[in-house]
Amino acid sequence: MGIPLLDLSGALQPGAPRSPAVMAVAAQLRQACTGPGFFYVRHHGVPQDIIARQFALAQQFFDLPLASKEAISLHHSPAMRGYESLGGQTLDANARPDHKESFYCGLDYAADHPYVQRSYHSYGSNQWPEALPELATQSRTYIAAMRQLALRLMQLLALSLDLPEDYFDHTHQSPMLTLRLLRYPPHPESADALTFGAGEHTDWGAITLLAQDHHGGLEVKLPTGEWVAATPIEGALVVNLGDMIPRWTNGLYRSNPHRVRNVHSGGAPRHSIPFFYTPDYEAQVVPVPTCVPAGESPRFAPCTVGEHLQAMYRKTYGLGQATNPASAAVMS
Repeated sequence: MGIPLLDLSGALQPGAPRSPAVMAVAAQLRQACTGPGFFYVRHHGVPQDIIARQFALAQQFFDLPLASKEAISLHHSPAMRGYESLGGQTLDANARPDHKESFYCGLDYAADHPYVQRSYHSYGSNQWPEALPELATQSRTYIAAMRQLALRLMQLLALSLDLPEDYFDHTHQSPMLTLRLLRYPPHPESADALTFGAGEHTDWGAITLLAQDHHGGLEVKLPTGEWVAATPIEGALVVNLGDMIPRWTNGLYRSNPHRVRNVHSGGAPRHSIPFFYTPDYEAQVVPVPTCVPAGESPRFAPCTVGEHLQAMYRKTYGLGQATNPASAAVMS
């Protein structure tokens, strides 16, 4: 078992009849989701020049002086948007702090939005570097393109579960969308077995769309326990399921662990750009009917997206009350 490659040609337009091309992709998606929980997509509809420009600006951002980056630290933001310094996160509690730095941004929610008023984390405004004004405009363009692809993948996910194509559409009203720019320095020569660019973890939301540079370094743990490389494929994105999808599918679909080690770059930094899609904070997550056998009770109780994130935060950090559940869901 490896990581399959799905060609989305002919499957990107919603509302069309269930053509053979669309249903073939849905079948391939089901196989990927019951196995590795990861897959590549090509012919995905996101223009390559948008992706290339995002990488170029990410590199320019990380090349800024540290003081310029620290001026927009995510710790200054109630929505946890902004810069996170090297070693600022530890995804694997049994490993050393992650050897990476990052920048978070997302949809701009106005101060009068109900979710901002209720202080739901990750709902609010962004921080942008003064020295790189183009980053804001370009990132909004990138987020819009990835959002469209994420919504289509959720529709294909519904078809793969023998559900109506629009089954999840009602959960997209005010989604939690986070774009993260990442730079991994070369893996330290003196690194021990507990040193990673990103430690072993699963994502907490629905789906993650990852653009990675040509260096590679992402590794996926298969259900067999084997670790395999998610080797970059030109023109393709890596997609993986977050922990919300197993809950929605009564455990049928998998959210498998992954990690990063920048050991193949020849001493150069590795850049990657994950886009985290999580539905509306107040949307209901209820095991879908096609995944609950007749006469059996669902494995998971119904909950909201926000309650799911609170539960994951408590499970991970052992706290009675999550102080930042939404941001934790997108820190992978």
